Amino acid sequence: MQADLETVAEFRRLVYAYYESAGRVFAWRNVEPWGVLVSEFMLQQTQTERVVRYFDRWMSLWPSPQALHRATLEEALREWSGLGYNRRCRYLKECARIITESYEGIVPDRPDKLRALPGIGAYSAGAIAAFAYNYPAVFIETNIRAALIQFFFAESAAVQDSQLLPILEASLDRDNPRLWYWALMDYGAYLKKTMVNPGRSSAAYLRQSPFVGSFRQIRGKVIRSLVSEGSAGIADLHERTGIEEAQLYEALTVLEKECFVGEERGIYRIKG
Repeated sequence: MQADLETVAEFRRLVYAYYESAGRVFAWRNVEPWGVLVSEFMLQQTQTERVVRYFDRWMSLWPSPQALHRATLEEALREWSGLGYNRRCRYLKECARIITESYEGIVPDRPDKLRALPGIGAYSAGAIAAFAYNYPAVFIETNIRAALIQFFFAESAAVQDSQLLPILEASLDRDNPRLWYWALMDYGAYLKKTMVNPGRSSAAYLRQSPFVGSFRQIRGKVIRSLVSEGSAGIADLHERTGIEEAQLYEALTVLEKECFVGEERGIYRIKG
């Protein structure tokens, strides 16, 4: 649908009214650009409640790209343990290196430059630019989808992002995009908690596969063991984790290819 200006204005009033009365407060709001970038990596596919426990400690240890660049991957993974999706930690550390070496320690301020960094896609690039620099990027994620669908497409199914993006662009507060996205995401999160998630009507909606028993869980156990208990061979890893040796070999092979793990004479360790 093509939303008219009056409807878009009504939507903006609704979203801002909610934010003024019940907007959320997070440690990663109103921080320096590096803190924004760190928070966006942590928040990918992770509930905000879990990130709260990690963000402050991470920033106290590594308050700048230079500080994280000086740390080892093992140190970073140790602090990341429990957040899941460990490749995000490796990408974040690589971002720290590139920002330190190529950008004089300053986080890039435009989505096109941010997308050149590892682990940063279209959403993260737009979000970092908007939240760190108040840049009027147009980006979409699950809470934004929920807010837009509930208001503009309440009776529709399989709503495409291509239908949402023009409305998102039309409703964007270009005077203060940072505040607008905080409000919009908070409103979408509220809707998901108080009704059947409107985002289920999105064509992009996917149920996450179970974590327990998954290959992702096995990878995480292996990394956690090597980080917390040190280098080990297959037999020791089996004893530590309870994972069958065939699964350990499979996981370690993948982790070696991804440069998480190195092997020498049958002993595996975290690289970096």
